[in-house]
Amino acid sequence: MNSKFSYQCNDCGREIPGEGIVYLCSECAGRQKAGQPPAGILKVIYNPLLLRGLTFKKLEENRFIDLLPFNDTRSLPFLRTGNTPLYRISGRETAIRGHELFIKDDSQNPTFSFKDRASAVVSAFAKEQEISTIVAASTGNAGSSLAGMCAAQGQKAVIFAPASAPAAKLTQILMYGAVLVPVNGNYDIAFDLSIEATKHFGWYNRNTAYNPLTIEGKKTAAFEIYSQLGHRIPDRIFVPVGDGVIISGIYKGFEDMLKSGITDSMPEIVAVQAEGSSNLVDNIGKKEFNYTPSSTLADSISVDIPRNFRMAEKYLLQYKGKTLKVSDWQILEASRQLAAQTGLFAEPAAAAAYAGYLLTCATGITGKGSINVLLLTGSGLKDLKSVQPLLHIPEAVSPDIHSVTSLLKENTDLL
Repeated sequence: MNSKFSYQCNDCGREIPGEGIVYLCSECAGRQKAGQPPAGILKVIYNPLLLRGLTFKKLEENRFIDLLPFNDTRSLPFLRTGNTPLYRISGRETAIRGHELFIKDDSQNPTFSFKDRASAVVSAFAKEQEISTIVAASTGNAGSSLAGMCAAQGQKAVIFAPASAPAAKLTQILMYGAVLVPVNGNYDIAFDLSIEATKHFGWYNRNTAYNPLTIEGKKTAAFEIYSQLGHRIPDRIFVPVGDGVIISGIYKGFEDMLKSGITDSMPEIVAVQAEGSSNLVDNIGKKEFNYTPSSTLADSISVDIPRNFRMAEKYLLQYKGKTLKVSDWQILEASRQLAAQTGLFAEPAAAAAYAGYLLTCATGITGKGSINVLLLTGSGLKDLKSVQPLLHIPEAVSPDIHSVTSLLKENTDLL
């Protein structure tokens, strides 16, 4: 019997033993309604008796294994996942506003996205359960992440992805040796098909807002932020939001530390969505969930029905989080500014967090002396097509210094 953790339903509160493979609360999931966010999402709850006397120093020394749903850190892929840099950014806004800005750069993970945290934990659990095949639905990042982690572990990955997903992400999936199933439809259709395949073939499913262990992987970023800030809780964290799983993971990490007595407060977490895909923030606190079809260049956060809406909503309301919406133009401009001013090239979904930060600065909400963190969740190399409207590649010059001089006069301020 597993005494380390159990599961608790986000909706009815029912506890389920942490034994074997568990996805959803069967009672609540059975009441799922068409056009509504899924019910019965589970949260991992750790045995408080095993956490007595837990300090953050011990948590760090054991690579967070005391608050992770597997038993041995050697079960993790050998690739270095997590421990990504937290950069302190000095610039115009921080100087004017008198606050601190830190960027958590998860594009430095093995497959260049935040999703590696979840895939590594799912892969480790699968290894301890002697599971060889893992399936996932993805717009690209989760799929390439799972494919990479499985390649490192000698496991098989099957990825269902919209055929319209960025070519760079589909290329990654194939290069890691995974089986790619391009789907003629959006992410929601790919998700449902992957669940059907899971049941039909008996595979293990990694899908976020379905497999509760993905949130456990994503929460490790919260542990690292606390550690890298010198055991300080930031005032504010900006998180790009689509399905609501990453933001739930960040909340879960800080909540685990809070409930374990390691910390005594919670940061203000800001959910940033694209205006063209804002179904999560638009429905918070409402009795009826209504959605509009998503349309945004930030494909990683383009979602019609946020599958982790209920948990994300509960966290945002309980801990008084904030919400923001940014336009595609603001996302592209944020990506350009971030790259040009810091050397960090973010894909549109990740740049949404920086766009939210800039919008907050403009309204003066950040506050003098405050510590602000934003999550950079994916590399700009994941989606080069989206930033093409920002770019102009000059025509080739003749191989003489006069042509070079003419080009510099027209296109730069170097002369």
